[in-house]
Amino acid sequence: MGPLLEPIVGGLTVLIIFLGISSPIIIIGLIYYLKKRLEHKQIMAAIEKGTPLSELRPPKSAGPAWIKNLTAGIALLIIALGLGVAGPGGNVDNFLVFVLGGVGIAFFIRGLLQRKTQRQIQPSDQSNAGEDK
Repeated sequence: MGPLLEPIVGGLTVLIIFLGISSPIIIIGLIYYLKKRLEHKQIMAAIEKGTPLSELRPPKSAGPAWIKNLTAGIALLIIALGLGVAGPGGNVDNFLVFVLGGVGIAFFIRGLLQRKTQRQIQPSDQSNAGEDK
């Protein structure tokens, strides 16, 4: 390869790597944009028909919060463990591992406590539902 082609090949290599790394972000952004555009068209069509806005979007039923907190806690603990094992061990890395681990433990405990309180609340709700029948 000649000396004139080396910068071009290096630039193309960087471009290909950049496109490979950024393509998932671009695809997710495009899907999100198209989804929002479709929602907007549906809302505009419903408004033209005279549908009240309160009926357009039913309230989203979020899943149990304890599952989200437990998952976030486990994920942060795994990230902290990975950084602690694979990291070079500098002061900043140790501080980051400590903070991520602490936040992960907090989320984990919060999820366990929410799960426990949800289990205590559910049986009383179910017993009341049986008495009304």
